[in-house]
Amino acid sequence: MTITTTFKGLTVGLGLAVGLGLSAAALAQAPTTQLDAIQSRGALQVCTTGDYKPFTLAKDGSYEGIDIELAKSLAKALGVEAKFVQTKWSDLLTDMGSGKCDVAMGGISVTLDRQKKVFFSAPYIVNGKAPIVRCADKAKFQTIADIDKPETRVVVNPGGTNERFVRANFKKADIRVFPDNVTIFDEILAGRADLMISESIETKVQEKAKPGLCAVNPDEPLQYGEMGYMLPRGDATFKAFVDQWLHLAKATGEFAGIYNQFVK
Repeated sequence: MTITTTFKGLTVGLGLAVGLGLSAAALAQAPTTQLDAIQSRGALQVCTTGDYKPFTLAKDGSYEGIDIELAKSLAKALGVEAKFVQTKWSDLLTDMGSGKCDVAMGGISVTLDRQKKVFFSAPYIVNGKAPIVRCADKAKFQTIADIDKPETRVVVNPGGTNERFVRANFKKADIRVFPDNVTIFDEILAGRADLMISESIETKVQEKAKPGLCAVNPDEPLQYGEMGYMLPRGDATFKAFVDQWLHLAKATGEFAGIYNQFVK
């Protein structure tokens, strides 16, 4: 091939680009992705509520839990550090949409309503809603019909899928909103509420942590559910990286080791 032939080929190629309305700058510009932004910044910004044991719990100015350790693992895979950003359940979607965080982690249920506004990673836990009650009342609250009675006091934390499930399924029960998701279980022990509906895994953890409380059929929950990590909408490149990291964390046993540390 001669220099003249090569020059003609380049000219034809540029001519086609111009004919398609593409500028040289557009040709050089690659699609943007949060994956590049995170590596450039040197930090993974992780939104987390800090009130959902065993996934995320604020403690002594820091955080601990399954998803806190997994966030550190994801940051390490990206070659950056994890920086945790405090959020609330009612603010999750707003914070993701505003760019306040690259990912939200902490026992977040995958829902179709949320999926309209954000991406989710592949699910990492299959879960579902289950009641937690005083042990003396365990046989009394086995089904939705058992619970949905005017005399039943259901305590619920605001803004998340627990509240949505309760309001969608209980039309007669006395629903009481309690703002602190860490101390909410004490309302049941103190007799100010009869039960709470939460993810089955959390009911198991709270049963161990608070003598006198019992999870009701946590292995056969009232509703099927999955948990995933909330990601920016439309960023398929970043989602693919997170999904692959999660797959490898499970395949290598890293995920199981972290899970067992906080649950078993």
